[in-house]
Amino acid sequence: MARRASPEVNAGSMADIAFLLLIFFLVTTTIETDKGISRKLPPWQDEDVEPPILKMRNVFEVIVNSNNELLVEDESMQIGELRQAAINFLDNGGGTGDEACDFCQGPADPELSVNPQKAVISLQNNRGTEYGTYIAVQNELVAAYNFLRNREAQRIYNVSFNEMEAAYSDPRYNGDKEQLKERIEVIKNMIPQKLSEAEPKKS
Repeated sequence: MARRASPEVNAGSMADIAFLLLIFFLVTTTIETDKGISRKLPPWQDEDVEPPILKMRNVFEVIVNSNNELLVEDESMQIGELRQAAINFLDNGGGTGDEACDFCQGPADPELSVNPQKAVISLQNNRGTEYGTYIAVQNELVAAYNFLRNREAQRIYNVSFNEMEAAYSDPRYNGDKEQLKERIEVIKNMIPQKLSEAEPKKS
């Protein structure tokens, strides 16, 4: 008695399906990329150009040693206290005349900055500082700037600075982008992020 031949599987269609699945995953998969800290380096200047003279009251000095300990304005401080200390410095409003700040809410301490436009935060790390501590300190200092920018944007435009930046970066935003850009620049000019990083200490 003759044996019946078993049906063959069409491998050609399987290859087509596998190829389509490969294309689907290549198109839809996103590859995570490492992101660094966003910092704008100062423009190159000739050696003959003298740096601007800063009053010491306008410089907020933050030092992180090799033991990950903070020294802020020559005083020991915990990282959790750094943000508020930076806000107090930036928002002091101790200037008079042309240097007066009409939106600052600080106590106008004569030992602290005259206004946010003149204020500079100087950060110096040690080569032995742990990366996690470095990032945590950076986050607290940037958060101080963001707090003041959000406050002033909310006061002037009834929307936070973070929301304006997010909307401007959103390709689906259908509002007036030119006006939004102008408003963002207004807040940035009111509270410029002047965060200076000195050469790390070796020991």
